[in-house]
Amino acid sequence: MDKNSTVEQTSVKSGFLERFFKLSQHGTSVKNEFIGGITTFATMAYIIFVNPNIMSASGMDPGALFVATCIGAAIGTLMMGLFANWPVGLAPGMGLNAFFAFTVVGEMGYSWQVALGAVFISGVIFVGLSVSRVREWVIESIPTSLRYGMTAGVGLFLGIIGLKSAGIVVGSSATLVTLGDFTQPPAILAAVCFFIISVLSVKKVFGSVLIGIFSVTLIGLGLGLFEYNGIFSAPPSIAPTFMAMDIAGAFNVGMISIILAFLFVNMFDTAGTLMGVAERANLVNKETGKMDGLPKALKADSLSSVIGACFGCPPVTSYVESAAGVSAGARTGLSAVVVSLLFLAAIFLAPLAGMIPAYATAGALIYVAFLMMSSIKNVNWDDFTDSVPAAVTALMMPLTFSISNGIALGFITYTVLKAGTGKFSDISIAMYALSILFVFKLIILG
Repeated sequence: MDKNSTVEQTSVKSGFLERFFKLSQHGTSVKNEFIGGITTFATMAYIIFVNPNIMSASGMDPGALFVATCIGAAIGTLMMGLFANWPVGLAPGMGLNAFFAFTVVGEMGYSWQVALGAVFISGVIFVGLSVSRVREWVIESIPTSLRYGMTAGVGLFLGIIGLKSAGIVVGSSATLVTLGDFTQPPAILAAVCFFIISVLSVKKVFGSVLIGIFSVTLIGLGLGLFEYNGIFSAPPSIAPTFMAMDIAGAFNVGMISIILAFLFVNMFDTAGTLMGVAERANLVNKETGKMDGLPKALKADSLSSVIGACFGCPPVTSYVESAAGVSAGARTGLSAVVVSLLFLAAIFLAPLAGMIPAYATAGALIYVAFLMMSSIKNVNWDDFTDSVPAAVTALMMPLTFSISNGIALGFITYTVLKAGTGKFSDISIAMYALSILFVFKLIILG
């Protein structure tokens, strides 16, 4: 093949990508999109190691979970790239995976199949809300203070799970919790992992979370805390989790609050992420103030949760780490396609994922927890009827070890305080309905 034909083929490929993704219109290039895609993947790839580690606590097969995480992320991100043309990566949601494993299965005693059924149902509802204006109405009906409280609460929930997993905090008969034993390697190494990630992130080092996880893993390997099992292999079977959800079992009155928890946390987290990334990627129309392609992005995001549940994933959601890719030049869905292909390639890293110790992922969890907790600063602390419900929502999630209980108590507190102080105009019809539903759940169902 001569040089001219090679150049011609490259031009044809670039021309197709230009037309399909509208690269020039978005002020970007194939090179920028590839760099942006690689950057996004590097900042969110920790999920392929952390998610199986958390979800396996529910009794699910770790190997199947690893493959499900990669496939769920790949499909969701591919839909976002090809359908919506947005530079956003998707993967199983942090916080929601912990809620799935430790609360729904661990504390409440439901099987992981029923929990997956709840994820599937919440995903179907999410899709229905996204193709109509109901989603917009629901989001607008929930007070902003409670949205910030929910995000911060999920962060606190992740933090307590990470600290507990590492042995940094342990149970106490006298004070419920107390400081763990820092003479034990897991507690020390989890703390080291957290500090590595934090310092590198502040310095804006590429792939800081992965560097922290792998550094501590290598230290553990050097100390003989676990054995080396290789890096590459054929993907494990996904059969143990594929289409294993028990949808019929999830149609239970006691599952209502669980389904709503999956739905609300996913909905508000996604809304904030998409709006933030769209602003940074210049996807906001300067004349109308609307986000170009938002309806398609919302549909792609919501449909991802349904598809992810079929493979064995907790709700698949948009990742705020996509902003790192945007900062590196990503502006279109081409970068999302790159992220998707990298997730598919990661399927062959199962042995490496199996070696990542719990204390390494614990350090990453604690780091992510602090990022999410920062949203509490946006609460209106000058209004007691706004700040207290937000604080109740955030505090009760880790203290009751349940995202759904935190949401329920926060919503009830908001409605009672606003009504009790005569601020009826601040209470939407949806808030009245949900508060009554949550009171019924807490008193009647326990």
